[in-house]
Amino acid sequence: MKTIKGGVTSAKGFNVCGVSAGIKAKDKLDTALIVSDVSATAAIVTTTNAVKAAPVLWDDAVIGEDYNIKAVIINSGNANACTGAQGIDDVHAEVDAVSKAFSCDPHEVAVASTGVIGVPLPVGRIIDALPELIAGLSADDEAADQAAWAILTTDTVPKTAAVQVLIGGKTVTVGGMAKGSGMICPNMATMLSFVTTDCAITRDCLQTILSETVGDTYNMMSVDGDMSTNDTVLLLANGKAQNKEIVDKDSADYLTLKKAVYAVNEMLAKAIVRDGEGATKLIEVELTGAATKTEAKILAKGVVTSNLVKAAFFGEDANWGRVLSSLGSTGVAFDPQKVTLEFKSAGGSVTLYKKGQPFSFNEELAKKVLEQKEITVLVKMEEGNASAKSWGCDLTYDYVKINGEYRT
Repeated sequence: MKTIKGGVTSAKGFNVCGVSAGIKAKDKLDTALIVSDVSATAAIVTTTNAVKAAPVLWDDAVIGEDYNIKAVIINSGNANACTGAQGIDDVHAEVDAVSKAFSCDPHEVAVASTGVIGVPLPVGRIIDALPELIAGLSADDEAADQAAWAILTTDTVPKTAAVQVLIGGKTVTVGGMAKGSGMICPNMATMLSFVTTDCAITRDCLQTILSETVGDTYNMMSVDGDMSTNDTVLLLANGKAQNKEIVDKDSADYLTLKKAVYAVNEMLAKAIVRDGEGATKLIEVELTGAATKTEAKILAKGVVTSNLVKAAFFGEDANWGRVLSSLGSTGVAFDPQKVTLEFKSAGGSVTLYKKGQPFSFNEELAKKVLEQKEITVLVKMEEGNASAKSWGCDLTYDYVKINGEYRT
């Protein structure tokens, strides 16, 4: 697998554009359009929140009914959530306008929104921006960059990733763009992620790949412990690589594509956490030796969701007791006398707790480790052979400021 520069247009046959439709203030980019040359096989994972935004309800319905997707219209600045019947009508207005522009079935149009909840969507502005969006469609770097910026809310930087693999002698590309900075947890985030591939694959295989990789990537990150109403991860496959269609989940080709999709989703998930609201540090937990995969994931995520752990990393305090305590509070049974904890970064590595005993460590070295922007917490359980990774960030003063002023 080769990591390449690029994002959602890296795969063949996908074009994008991002414009300012006037949803955000000060002429900021706020609306994006993704179009596939041919209607693409689609897979989706959306929020498990009982309160679902109108676009989520639409996307779940059309993709659940096995429709392929020709175009995706996305806006930021307004979530179109908790907007009642009007929100549903606005989604219908969007898909009708886009489908007419591309002479496709309205059910071949997906919709995504992110931003303030409970405010009617200015759908007329989005529809009025369609001619500009269509005229600007391109696969070049500038268009991809504009689209990636257009989907952001409190994010400070766009998130993109792309990889290439060989499948059946053909070069297959997987690329994507995502947004997310706050309301990141317990599953996915207030996040949108759009992943594209030119691989030929059945919908059943594609959906399984997405569902499983989301479980190990976006569902393993946390910024603040809040869940959104709009979380959506959409994966589109248009077959332009001309590989033999993947139909078998036990095949080598299937596993190769799954690794590529996982890699893109992991890079996007880490980028979201790295850009967490007010964050100054990315925390990666690598947990090994759990009894089962399920328990490994619960334990690993228990560390990054602890506010006390997050605060300690902000303060650059090697307070390993908070890590051990967060493991113990997950409800997973384990023997603390078997646990070993280590912090690692570009500043070095330091063992803090070894097989149930406090380990004498150099405080100056620990400080150097924790001063870095990216820190890995190594947790060894010695209960079995299962492992998991999770990602989180520190909890800072700026997080409170950003969210205290968000709506105003």
